[in-house]
Amino acid sequence: MKSREGTVVDADDLMQEMTDTAQKIAEDLGKLEGYSAEEKAKLYKTIGLGALKYYILKVDPKKRILFNPEESVDFAGNTGPFIQYTYARIQSIIRKADFDFDVTSSVVEIHEKEKELIKQLELFPEVIQNAAQNHSPALIANFTYDLVREYNSFYQAVPILGEADLNKKIFRVQLSKRVADTIADAFSLLGINVPERM
Repeated sequence: MKSREGTVVDADDLMQEMTDTAQKIAEDLGKLEGYSAEEKAKLYKTIGLGALKYYILKVDPKKRILFNPEESVDFAGNTGPFIQYTYARIQSIIRKADFDFDVTSSVVEIHEKEKELIKQLELFPEVIQNAAQNHSPALIANFTYDLVREYNSFYQAVPILGEADLNKKIFRVQLSKRVADTIADAFSLLGINVPERM
């Protein structure tokens, strides 16, 4: 890697810059009330390194990239922190579920957004196989972004914990957990951590 000035970029310096950038953006968003200094430091590192790894891995290995630290730590768009934030949001839903959702719910009518989400989830094994065959982690990274976009569309359109029908509520929490597990699995394959809270 070389910077625009033509000097070699030190990996340790880049990782520290990413952690610092994550800290600045997280503080600007003001979403870390109740965190200890140690928890904040760990979260900044998770977000910063996740942003760096994802930004590099989402691009096909045969293509060149121009790395932008600020852009990579954005909490919206095709970035690691956006995906990490969605994972943390789902963990929050699971923590707030004050009912047993590990039971088999009865047959429920499935919303169109739920169907789209299930279709996206079913692609994961094939994506892993294609990524391995093509030596392209970008396929996994971009699948994960598509899954998160689909989940956020579902989240905006359909009540989850606010659903009155208990069977639908159970199904939606189960579906959300399946999405979170898939995000965690995909990011694990990419060597990226996901935070439980964010």
